[in-house]
Amino acid sequence: MSESLVVCDVAEDLVEKLRKFRFRKETNNAAIIMKIDKDKRLVVLDEELESNNFSFFNLRKTFIVYSYKYQHDDGRVSYPLCFIFSSPVGCKPEQQMMYAGSKNKLVQTAELTKVFEIRNTEDLTEEWLREKLGFFH
Repeated sequence: MSESLVVCDVAEDLVEKLRKFRFRKETNNAAIIMKIDKDKRLVVLDEELESNNFSFFNLRKTFIVYSYKYQHDDGRVSYPLCFIFSSPVGCKPEQQMMYAGSKNKLVQTAELTKVFEIRNTEDLTEEWLREKLGFFH
């Protein structure tokens, strides 16, 4: 049932921003952080971040699309586009439902394939992400 549940749509300007982000040419780590506008029932842009090293931001219940410079063991470099859904313990149930119910629509709209979920934001480290990405290579 959760597959068909859509609580919030994705803002049109965000859809375009995500499309451009997918094809970016820069080689640094970057993120698009999104949130839900409860009044409009839309997933909207919260902020954009760029960094030359792995860094994560003040995570709250949120959606993150992260372009990560991934150095493979054999020396190759790739730039996987990762979707990270954070729903920290202690969020209001209403907010958790809105985010959880909107996640699949956002993933489909942005055509993301590397989808990860984390509850304890202290666990979100570069090692955690590398371990998750290891399943795709």
